[in-house]
Amino acid sequence: MDSFLGLDALMLARIQFGFTVSFHFIFPSISIGLASYLAVLNAMWLWTKDETYLNVFNYWLKIFAISFAMGVVSGIVMSYQFGTNWSGFSDKAGPVVGPLMAYEVLTAFFLEAGFLGIMLFGRRKVGPGLHMFATAMVAVGTAISATWILSVNSWMQTPQGFGVNEVGQFIPEDWWAIVFTPSFPYRLAHTLTAAYLTTAFIVGGVGAWHLLKGRSHNPGVVRMFSMAMWMIAVTAPLQVMLGHEHGLNTLEYQPAKISAMEGHFESHEDGAPLILFGLPDQEAGEVRYALEIPHLSSVIFGKGWNGALAGLDVVPDELEPPVAVVFWSFRVMVGLGMLMVLAGLWGLWARWRGNLGATPMLWRLMVAMGPSGLVAVIAGWITTEVGRQPYVVYGELLTADAVSPLGAGAVGWSLVAFIVIYFAVFGAGVVYILRHMLTPPTPKERGPNAEPGPTRSAGITPQQQMSNRDPKATEITTDATGGTRA
Repeated sequence: MDSFLGLDALMLARIQFGFTVSFHFIFPSISIGLASYLAVLNAMWLWTKDETYLNVFNYWLKIFAISFAMGVVSGIVMSYQFGTNWSGFSDKAGPVVGPLMAYEVLTAFFLEAGFLGIMLFGRRKVGPGLHMFATAMVAVGTAISATWILSVNSWMQTPQGFGVNEVGQFIPEDWWAIVFTPSFPYRLAHTLTAAYLTTAFIVGGVGAWHLLKGRSHNPGVVRMFSMAMWMIAVTAPLQVMLGHEHGLNTLEYQPAKISAMEGHFESHEDGAPLILFGLPDQEAGEVRYALEIPHLSSVIFGKGWNGALAGLDVVPDELEPPVAVVFWSFRVMVGLGMLMVLAGLWGLWARWRGNLGATPMLWRLMVAMGPSGLVAVIAGWITTEVGRQPYVVYGELLTADAVSPLGAGAVGWSLVAFIVIYFAVFGAGVVYILRHMLTPPTPKERGPNAEPGPTRSAGITPQQQMSNRDPKATEITTDATGGTRA
């Protein structure tokens, strides 16, 4: 059998798509959340005339522009693989998937692209009202884009509304059923909330970093940290509830995925345990060294204390998903979700006590958890997509039947090229973003729209920039302990 480093063409194509999607998924997760955050900041500035909102807006606008550009480029590259590596999928599912992808371009992408230039560069040219409208339209466009993409993915997970023609292609019969599949509303809500939560932790982590650096006198730093903690306090518990509902839906339509997530190799007729940790052994059909809580899995899935749950023993061996990958990626996602809820509750407690701006331990936690949203969305994506295996269209089209008839060498060397180019090109963009995050927002922060005011010049440190700040712009209330109030 043709192979590249011991891997066949199918596995290499899966690795390549997983690599490019993982890179791509990072940037929309940031841009979807940041677009809405920027719309809120701009609206608050227009409403209150508080320059702090405008400074924070201009600060994050630069990061949004880079993230949006990298998301577009990585998405285009990823879509080409449908033709190069997955021609079987394109041939059979193209009549359903193709129009949905086209609708995403015609509605969401054109909306974003049409108003993005006004958002970035047009504040002084079109006036505050139209600029606010453009900013809102970009935010709406990112959400619509996610809606169409998740509609495609949901159809692949829970397909319906189609027939099969004489050559084996999936032919649309009911577009409403195709777009609004049983898993679509849960998947959409869970993913959009994840994007907002991801952005909140990035913003909160950056704010916490500058607070730890002694920049609590900077109103922009305090404002971004306070807003992020509010968002986390609301969305983290909401995300847990949405995840639970999504899990119940998955149990109904993809029970094998749930069995892999829970590590249930065997069916349980009198209550299934919740396995917290362990080492799944798929060949032996067991989780070794399992740390478990009796009956709790049945309770979580609404079956009652002694409710029955099916395991992988009712699934043919060749149709079982890779249990170890799904088992651990699910636990990474859930573990980070619990830490996010803890961070939100800690923030509420500190705010209630009046010392949100004087809690260094919370700041350190937020810095450490700054990238946690990105890790969680990748872990969630792995759980969803690997848990669907061995199908690319669940129950209808095997992944092995969707791959292109390519040699392992061709796919392998293109994968190597992707890795080198992605880390070089996107690595440069990430370095720019991180360098920008290490400097705080300044009074009269300039955005891409080149508003007048001081800029970060070569050779000028952030401390020197802050020494030139407007004293009135940095007034902030202090509590009895000398800390700042957000």
